[in-house]
Amino acid sequence: MTATAIERRGFLRAAGAGFAATLLPRQAEALAHTDAIFAAAYRSEGGSYGVALVAEDGREISRIALPDRGHDITHDPNSSHAVAFARRPGTFALVFDRSAGTPVTLIEAAEDRHFFGHGVYAPSGRLLYIAENDFDNYAGVIGLYDARSGYAKVGEFPAHGMDTHDVQLMEGGRYLAIANGGIRQHPDSGRAKLNLDHMEPSLVIVDLRDGRLVEKHAMPDEIRQLSTRHMDIDASGRVWFGCQFEGPRNRHPQLLGNFRRGEEVRFLDMPGPLLEGFDNYVGSVAVNREAGLVAISSPKGGRWAAFEVETGRLAYGEEIAGVCGLAPQRERFIRSTENGDFAATTSPLAWDNHIIRLG
Repeated sequence: MTATAIERRGFLRAAGAGFAATLLPRQAEALAHTDAIFAAAYRSEGGSYGVALVAEDGREISRIALPDRGHDITHDPNSSHAVAFARRPGTFALVFDRSAGTPVTLIEAAEDRHFFGHGVYAPSGRLLYIAENDFDNYAGVIGLYDARSGYAKVGEFPAHGMDTHDVQLMEGGRYLAIANGGIRQHPDSGRAKLNLDHMEPSLVIVDLRDGRLVEKHAMPDEIRQLSTRHMDIDASGRVWFGCQFEGPRNRHPQLLGNFRRGEEVRFLDMPGPLLEGFDNYVGSVAVNREAGLVAISSPKGGRWAAFEVETGRLAYGEEIAGVCGLAPQRERFIRSTENGDFAATTSPLAWDNHIIRLG
């Protein structure tokens, strides 16, 4: 998602000579010729899972193994720690040192919880917030983990919805935006969706000082099957969100919207042919704050597109089979696919839904 770039020399200073010495020649060359470092979860050709640090041209710098399939990644801007989250209904979150390319600790969900693939650090780096499922009560919660105490869980507060997915800091970290997808799930049923006829999707803002509910925007009845999934924040503080529609395939509701605290939710009015090409599925949302653009992708539709945040006009887009991962890069976006494409490089790795630009 959105972040500033790692400056290569700063990365090398933080990593030290030991990290550079562990790299293969091709990996060291990739690091030497990039201005930014990205991270993404992957599945290898042999079926193992991990997270890779990647140069801006898509060449691999290093890998960290994961116990199972990963989804999104977040990082602490105050330290070298980053976290790879298990894809739902996974139960792990791996903390790793992004400068050394080594694991730090493995967070495991409580017995009556599983993770949803997303989380974010507090601005201070003291706490890590993780989206979790209290599956016996079909309720989303935000777990609080203390980074200074070995990432022990120290509390939680309600997400005020079910199927809690993406979480993003708002307004300098005072508030947390939460996308509740509204789909009832239980690990006994795997990834089955148990309530498609009466979903409860919503967008929520909570005050991080006490977990208090500030706002809740439920989807109207006519689009109650529009599951709110992924988000990013633009330079003005506006929250952009992407959706997945679980209703009849011959319906095509708008999939990209935005809101601010104190305002109603608004949807971008994509023209019919473009909208239908996304096949009712947004897999990733990314904002390029410098360029004033927001981009969405659809691996099911095999396309991605970028829009001007101020006008909503289509800036550009392209059709790419299996495209999903997006991250800002200079004035445009870098993208990855489940078929091994990452920027200008193709590899045997199947990239998961998200890319994070570390910094």
